[in-house]
Amino acid sequence: MAARNSFYIATPIFYVNDVPHIGHAYTEVAADVLARWHRQSGDDTWLLTGTDEHGQKILRTAVANDTTPKAWADKLVADAWQPLLKTIDIRNDDFIRTTDERHESAVVAFLGKLHDDGFIYSGEYEGYYCVGCEEYKQLDDLLETAEGDYAGQLVCKIHSIPVEVLKERNYFFKMSQFQQQLLDLYEKQPDFVQPESVRNEIIQFVKGGLDDLSISRSSFDWGIKLPWDDSHVLYVWFDALLNYITAIGYGTDQENFDRRWPATQLVGKDIARFHAVIWPAMLMAAGLEPPKQVFGHGWLLVGGEKMSKSKLTGIAPQQITDTFGADAFRYYFLSAIHFGQDGSFSWEDLAARYQAELANGFGNLASRVVAMVNRYYDGVMPAPAEYLDVDVKVQSSLAVAYIQADAAMRRLAIDEAIAAIWVIVDELNGYITTQEPWVLAKNDGTRARLGTVLYTASEGLRALAVLLSPVIPQATTKLWDALGATAALGALQDQLISDSSRWGQLPVGSRVSALEALFPRIETPEG
Repeated sequence: MAARNSFYIATPIFYVNDVPHIGHAYTEVAADVLARWHRQSGDDTWLLTGTDEHGQKILRTAVANDTTPKAWADKLVADAWQPLLKTIDIRNDDFIRTTDERHESAVVAFLGKLHDDGFIYSGEYEGYYCVGCEEYKQLDDLLETAEGDYAGQLVCKIHSIPVEVLKERNYFFKMSQFQQQLLDLYEKQPDFVQPESVRNEIIQFVKGGLDDLSISRSSFDWGIKLPWDDSHVLYVWFDALLNYITAIGYGTDQENFDRRWPATQLVGKDIARFHAVIWPAMLMAAGLEPPKQVFGHGWLLVGGEKMSKSKLTGIAPQQITDTFGADAFRYYFLSAIHFGQDGSFSWEDLAARYQAELANGFGNLASRVVAMVNRYYDGVMPAPAEYLDVDVKVQSSLAVAYIQADAAMRRLAIDEAIAAIWVIVDELNGYITTQEPWVLAKNDGTRARLGTVLYTASEGLRALAVLLSPVIPQATTKLWDALGATAALGALQDQLISDSSRWGQLPVGSRVSALEALFPRIETPEG
């Protein structure tokens, strides 16, 4: 059992048949924001991401590109998937590849245990197989097309490509034995699968009855060989799901495994069934705890459709970050979309929110306050005099914002957490407007009041920098430095979020420096 304050969060590992799009980046950023929040809350935090590199689809992609599966995976990981993490400023603790020796050897050990304990048997299977999903499909997962290149054929609802009829002798995992245990898990831990819409779908699926799971393939050889029969390779999903425990030392480092497991797992809702049904059943068979939680977030829609590499509707993250920057990417997708529901992306909405909320709302506030401390006090933090009710309200609002944001983050409601913090941005902008420090600066008799107003605004910005650092780390670090907080209080990422609303942390007399525009005006790209 992991320590009470352990927070292990994992993204799904992404398939390397092609380059990443913003749907992949969305999951990465959500996991990263949650991990940063927990790190700065003092929790023992670990963020895992990585790549899924076995299976028939990778083999076929590699052959089509006149290379080997391993060479293809190496190139995609080096040229696309690892650079993605820098593009969107992900601070992951580990990156697992299913071709890593540490993963493959631990998978073999896990398989051996299940085989020895009688959970795996040999049998024949025939069914409709979608190479795109790497999954056997039921008839209600398929459509019969009436027109086009695939007229009269059964196609996968997700990939819109024909399925193949496969018949082979496979090894099976006795998943049907775990139907009641899974239903008991969902009942005893209502938050195990979230959001509620995904939870309800999973429960209905399991109540409909579970079949045993075909876990091997003999028709191709790109995968982990079964330890008792090397003519079979392991089904890619069974292989991939194990990354969440092989990366933290399953079978090799019990101390670290006990420290980290169980994990909070973020997945797209289309793969929630694998993670909320197959995965906990596998763990139960091995005598291990199920994950702490499986959260199936919604899809990013472009033009009303889920992005798809096969349909060429994917948008590369760099198309956004090259113009708007990584902070704006992170802020936009996690504030504009209710986390857990589908959300539509448009260039127009991104540009409008960038200008209104980041440039005019937060960025302009920071620039004005820092500039006034520099202009009216030669860059030296002024001392506050008597606090009036309007000043005290800023202080109490900060305390409320932290409490609400922390509660939201801990239930994975990231957009609600950002909204709770953004109340302070709006309040400080209103505070500056009503207190008119530029008017106070004209009269020596209101000098003391000017110091109180600018100290209050600066302290508000200090707290905002801490609260928003998991979401927009680059802009908040620039603000933190300009406020003189690094010299006085230490690095931003070392600040405890729970301490953010404690008033009076910026030392009077500390040096404030110039602040460049955090979110400069930009030309809107063509969508």
